[in-house]
Amino acid sequence: MLSNDKLVFAVPRGRILGDVMPLMKRAGIEPEDSFWDKNARQLSFSTSDPSLEIVRVRSFDIATLIAFGAAHIGIAGLDVLMEFESREIYAPLDLGVGGCRMIVAQPEERAPSDDPRRWSHIRIATKYPEITRRHFAARGVHAECVKLNGAIEIAPAMGLCQRIVDLTSTGDTLKANGLVEIEEIAKITSRLAVNRTAFKTRGEEISGWIERVREAVDAGQA
Repeated sequence: MLSNDKLVFAVPRGRILGDVMPLMKRAGIEPEDSFWDKNARQLSFSTSDPSLEIVRVRSFDIATLIAFGAAHIGIAGLDVLMEFESREIYAPLDLGVGGCRMIVAQPEERAPSDDPRRWSHIRIATKYPEITRRHFAARGVHAECVKLNGAIEIAPAMGLCQRIVDLTSTGDTLKANGLVEIEEIAKITSRLAVNRTAFKTRGEEISGWIERVREAVDAGQA
């Protein structure tokens, strides 16, 4: 069980964890041995600092945990924070890891004859419906979003829609599925995020961790 008096630090599962953990080690955060056990089913872990516990969850859940105060501090991609868009989340630090871009793409054969300036209503597949709607609404385009949680690139070939909003780093997956990028929505990196209420009530502790992580980021870039 999580201890009520400890700070709870949420970290993401998956590939990004490999980028995040060296940074956390430089900040003086080392989880218990079971954290590295791929067969372990536990989600919360003690650390080398007795005042801090780690929870390891899906990236989208980190924003929820922080916004509702279940976690005091955590690491989340800017994509997650933009999609969740909670006033209860304060993101003071760009960690400079997990870099990619959020883009709009469509089938290559459609691109030469399609003028985005003439769009008024589009159907688009994405994991990020809120970001997508806001992005297109800002220029007067109604975006009908088809929510998918994975394999976004297959949507045009399956007839769901002609366009997608997704993350890309190399563009290889787009190319392999016959898609081309037509515009960039945002550059994405991982951020340190904090619950605003916790920052007020436990400001000295949390500020200390922010500074330790900031120093770890700077050391990694030196």
